[in-house]
Amino acid sequence: MAKKKHVGFSFRTVLIILTIILVGYVVYQNWPDILDTLNHLSEANVFVLLLLIPEQLFMYYACGQIFFSYLQNRQNVRKFTKGEILRISTELNFVNHAVPAGGIGGLAFLTYRLAPYNVSAGQASFLYLFRYAVTTVINYLQALVAIVILLICNLIPEEAKWIIPVSLLMNFGVFVALWFVVFVASSKKRINFFAETICKILDGIMKIITFGHKKQMIKDKKIIDYFLDIHESVKIAKENKRYLKKPALWGLIYSICEIGTYWIVAISLGRPELLAYIMVGEAIGSVFDGIVPYGLYELGMAGVMIALGVDFATATIVTVMTRVITLAFTIISGSYPYYEAIKNHKDKE
Repeated sequence: MAKKKHVGFSFRTVLIILTIILVGYVVYQNWPDILDTLNHLSEANVFVLLLLIPEQLFMYYACGQIFFSYLQNRQNVRKFTKGEILRISTELNFVNHAVPAGGIGGLAFLTYRLAPYNVSAGQASFLYLFRYAVTTVINYLQALVAIVILLICNLIPEEAKWIIPVSLLMNFGVFVALWFVVFVASSKKRINFFAETICKILDGIMKIITFGHKKQMIKDKKIIDYFLDIHESVKIAKENKRYLKKPALWGLIYSICEIGTYWIVAISLGRPELLAYIMVGEAIGSVFDGIVPYGLYELGMAGVMIALGVDFATATIVTVMTRVITLAFTIISGSYPYYEAIKNHKDKE
């Protein structure tokens, strides 16, 4: 028993140290932007910026409700309190910012964090995929609405109108990719074939890097069971579509809050008219955020805003300042709950 306890403590200690290093790396990578934000703070209305505190907390809660309002329908999962939903969502947001891995770190943490609540790895993966699917569809629709508004108001320069089909195609491409994932996961035969293919690829990689001394990276049965678990979660969701109504509504609220974060910063700088540009830019930024490891969300967003006619300085200041402020708030609000979650984590509830 003593040996087991020591191993667990060692793993948690290594995980916490690794997280600290990664947070330090993220801060280091964003240091020029941090200094730039500090230089421009005098231009912003601080009282308006303070609205970000309740707005961000509510956004975390909305994100958590995408997961937990669905889980409440599962009989083998106990009810979550509002405090637990906010806390776990805050921790997850912290991990997504602290671990530059394109959302993979967040998925791994969500799986780890929900295990004591009788939520399997496959169920956690389904929830993570569902959250991304909901926000992608909503981002696509919000981009459509914003583009229509900009066109009606004649606010898009002629030379910038190429960004309209590009924006819509990028979002539609992600939507099609998500549909394909659901299509594969909906069939036991298709998901089983996919899982077996993944097993062969991983086994082949392991044989190459170990020169044939080790044949498996992960036991094939575990991989197949994991994907079959995802299939079962997708099947249950398709058979009980009413379970998806509340999560979809919370996804809408979450997406509105994401836009609201940038708009509050724009308002603090005296530029409330940027809302429609932010809506289009945020939709494209989300595409970048989902397909690249780290760092292109704001580049994509600012680039789209500039292409649509927003001056370079304003687009850059709004996106950079929002990123730095939310990053600081994420670290401050999420680091201690994350530490507590790792320290007190149990394998079973």
